[in-house]
Amino acid sequence: MRRLGLVLVFFALVSGSAVAANSIPLLPPPNLQASSFLLIDADTNKVLAEHNARERSAPASLTKIMTGYVVEEEIRRGRLGVEERVQISVNAWRTGGSKMFIREGTSVAVSELLRGVIIQSGNDASVALAEHIAGSEDQFADLMNQQAQLLNMSDTQFRNSTGLPDEQHYSTAWDLALLTRALIKNHPEQYALYSQKSYTYNNIEQPNRNRLLWRDRSVDGVKTGFTNAAGYCLVASAERNGMRLISVVLGTENDEARMRESQKLLSYGFRNYETKTLYQPGTTLQEQPIFYGEVEALPLGVAEDVIVTFPKGYYQDIDASISVPAYFEAPISKGDVLGTIELRLGDDVIYAGDVLAEIDVEESGWLAQFGDYIFLLFD
Repeated sequence: MRRLGLVLVFFALVSGSAVAANSIPLLPPPNLQASSFLLIDADTNKVLAEHNARERSAPASLTKIMTGYVVEEEIRRGRLGVEERVQISVNAWRTGGSKMFIREGTSVAVSELLRGVIIQSGNDASVALAEHIAGSEDQFADLMNQQAQLLNMSDTQFRNSTGLPDEQHYSTAWDLALLTRALIKNHPEQYALYSQKSYTYNNIEQPNRNRLLWRDRSVDGVKTGFTNAAGYCLVASAERNGMRLISVVLGTENDEARMRESQKLLSYGFRNYETKTLYQPGTTLQEQPIFYGEVEALPLGVAEDVIVTFPKGYYQDIDASISVPAYFEAPISKGDVLGTIELRLGDDVIYAGDVLAEIDVEESGWLAQFGDYIFLLFD
């Protein structure tokens, strides 16, 4: 005899009772000597610490993260070749600030210029790539802004490819974290360049300005920046035990301060939080009755990896609830959205997503369907 399931099914991930969110003792985030800062988990986008994270400010050479991102998008779409040669203009050669030391009238491969932008923070290399791709730096800035919109960087506006001062050129810690997260996820091959400690061009070797690469083996990026308006800035990322964090520190007083404050943020995050994958596609969460079909039970699963970030030591207090109808009726197609799953830690919802059918269920023969009809009629 069939037995109907509940409309709302609750189950605990690990035995234990849920705790009230405000009862979780957490070390408060560190106080940083910076105008704004942000720390997020790269997989879940969970904010672990922040201060003035959406306050607009000059991004200085952090701008070049977007410059490199646009270049990689052009390569991905087949509009730019990695070894394509770029003619160096007088304008690019004369660009002030940090340099790759390319020469006017020469041609340089895109791959070399990209390293000049990322590792050497070359303004000349940034302008050369901008002119080659878009015809002028102004038009390239339009591409940067279009990409910013696609990444939901709502408080960012680019006026150039370098980060050289312009009152209408600004971003925020939040937007720069979004950009960095997209870079790591979408262009891992380019991101690997950010961990390179030096690069030599034209017989001139220059070190990566991100000195955290030497101080912390788990750090593998990302980019420094400095102008008088911006102060000393650093976007950093590190991975430990499968957990990746992204920190953004803006407006510190010197190079040592941006390194020290970034290290404080990363250490705080790794010490106090953990990230786990709790469910994956293909893993059955539960089975629910189905009528008028060729099977009696429909397995339910998730469409994507269910990844959560939470305070260390509270895994056993995470509760999961699945909300689905008491039963289903065939036909059902694999991938149909049939309900929701919600994960809670105390009063906080730390994940919400869809529950899907894991298999196709065709209608059964008329005799079996008649039996199901009678069962439902009198149950």
